[in-house]
Amino acid sequence: MSWESAPLLLGWLCVCAGGAFAAAGSSSAFAARSAPLMYGIYAACAAAAGGLTLLGFLALASVWIPFAYWQPFLLAAIPAFAAAIHARRLRRAKRRARAGFEFIILCCLAAAAMLAILTTAGIVFAVAAEAVRFFEHVSLSDFLFGTLWSPQIAIREDQAGAQGAFGILPLLAGTLLITAIAMALATPAGLIIAVYLSEFARPKTRARIKPFLEMLAGVPTVVYGFFAVAVLSPILRGLGGEFGLQVAGESALAAGLVMGLMLLPFVISLSEDALFAAPDSLRQGALALGATRYEAAFQVVLPAALPGVAAGILLALSRAIGETMIVVMAAGVAANLTLNPLEAVTTVTVQIVTLLTGDQEFDDPKTLAAFALGLALFVITLFLNLLAQRAVQKHRRQYE
Repeated sequence: MSWESAPLLLGWLCVCAGGAFAAAGSSSAFAARSAPLMYGIYAACAAAAGGLTLLGFLALASVWIPFAYWQPFLLAAIPAFAAAIHARRLRRAKRRARAGFEFIILCCLAAAAMLAILTTAGIVFAVAAEAVRFFEHVSLSDFLFGTLWSPQIAIREDQAGAQGAFGILPLLAGTLLITAIAMALATPAGLIIAVYLSEFARPKTRARIKPFLEMLAGVPTVVYGFFAVAVLSPILRGLGGEFGLQVAGESALAAGLVMGLMLLPFVISLSEDALFAAPDSLRQGALALGATRYEAAFQVVLPAALPGVAAGILLALSRAIGETMIVVMAAGVAANLTLNPLEAVTTVTVQIVTLLTGDQEFDDPKTLAAFALGLALFVITLFLNLLAQRAVQKHRRQYE
């Protein structure tokens, strides 16, 4: 076969692929007559592959037989052979194309999951690498068990505070204190509202209340912080004065209460979805055995929906640990080692933002401390999630 005949053969190949596709699509002898419309690309590729295979055999045959002898038969042979292969594949095109399409989708999903894993691993590696540089200047024991946080490194040796202090305990105490206050408000209130919407509210009431609650999740956190500063903090100071308590202008109580209001939509929405998705046979069986609606809701439906409820609580917990704006505006930036909710405290995330704000050099402990805090926060959050998942799985096994 000569190279000059290649364009002609390629043109015939395109014609036979289109002809086979049209012929098989117009044929009524196959059960899958609508398959060309659904899997047209697959069918055309099959015809093109058949024609290309035939061309390969003819090219090998041209070594012994001159091209001019079998050229007249090529125009009839290629469309017939391609149409036969195409018609045979169309009989099971739906099943095979669906399997191929599902395989492609599974590959895309696996690639997306792998991308998420690699991204997380890259973030952890980058943070850990900078944290190792930090621990070259500050010992791990001083960081984990230190009770003073003052990351002020002097430029000259004769300045005061040249050593600084990098104890994480005051930051952890403030983070856990504010998170505990927020979860103490959001968890019981959110579960009660979710049970009401799922088990007791009318469909119209549920359809009106739930979109409003979901809209609250989109309110910027700076708005909640402004509400804490302008409204809640003065109220708490006034109430504290009446009972003889001294409430700071920036307190953990104000930040925790406002953060609890912010977390309510997450707990309510996810918990209500989990409760609503519980099998209706559980409710009907409990009521048939003589249980009241209250007993059926809290003793039957709620334990069955515990994995979904726990997911909502874990999401709210992670959001509370990582919140920054509300803490800055309502609780301040003072690193105090205290469990008194009426005093000003700070959190790990606030200090990370403070350390990385402005023009900073990544060669001194003050800046590298932010990466150490980020690594510690990641480990704490991972430990809490694993602990909660273990508890949920244990309860699920007991329930099943």
